[in-house]
Amino acid sequence: MGAADVVPGVSGGTIAFISGIYERLLTALKSLQPASLLIWYRHGFSDFWRAIDGRFLLTLFCGVIVSILSFAKLIHFALEDYPIVVWSFFFGLVVASIILLLRQVLVWRWQECLMLALGTAIAVTISVLRPAELPDTWWMMMLSGFIAICAMILPGISGSFILLLMGMYSVFIRALNDLNVLMIASFGLGCIAGLLIFSHILSLLLKRYLSMMLALLTGFLIGSLNVLWPWKQVLETMVNRHGEVIPLVQTNISPFNYEVIHSSSSFLLLSIIAACVGFLIIFLLDRLSLDQ
Repeated sequence: MGAADVVPGVSGGTIAFISGIYERLLTALKSLQPASLLIWYRHGFSDFWRAIDGRFLLTLFCGVIVSILSFAKLIHFALEDYPIVVWSFFFGLVVASIILLLRQVLVWRWQECLMLALGTAIAVTISVLRPAELPDTWWMMMLSGFIAICAMILPGISGSFILLLMGMYSVFIRALNDLNVLMIASFGLGCIAGLLIFSHILSLLLKRYLSMMLALLTGFLIGSLNVLWPWKQVLETMVNRHGEVIPLVQTNISPFNYEVIHSSSSFLLLSIIAACVGFLIIFLLDRLSLDQ
């Protein structure tokens, strides 16, 4: 989940969903409330730890934090030098996730079809928005963490891509690389607040409207494929406040047109292999979760 959340366009919530821990994650997050502290006060720490599924949350978030800190530079390097192959891998991963999610929708009525179309439209709309330019202050990092974490636990909507749209992605990566404690802590506090609030809402919706919510989440994934398509042509760029040139408007093109426009290899064969690897990994994770 941590490695996925570092990449703009890939959702850690997708990884949680396909690995079979999504419902347990929401339940554990929902249990983090003042009432749980009363259990600690009245019955001791052991009962409190069991009530919040503490071992699961500790293991998960330690893995996420370690992965984010260790993968930030690796992902940055891979996206700089091998972007087409990386995006192809995640494209295959998300396509497989869509297939698995479609299988989990219990019944297809007009409501589910509408939610599928709505989720797709929302994700596509987000993917074509222009990046903003917000101040890189501690309070903006906190707000960014709050908004991004809500997206991160939604399959199909990338928290990192939301940061990119806000113009805070480079600020976040720079804070990780420089170990800027104030900025990292501000982002973390925002994430904690977002998790505690949004997990209750999402858990309630999944409990009451399971099929419709699954269709909506599947639509989010389908719409995210617009971001993940590996071969793109940059139509317009901008220079951010740090002097970095970033794409502002892009369009998806075929790998054959990519070679003509960019006068460079489209890495088509390697990209197909990477997409197949991502595709197979998801089905392997699904098989492992079923075996357990």
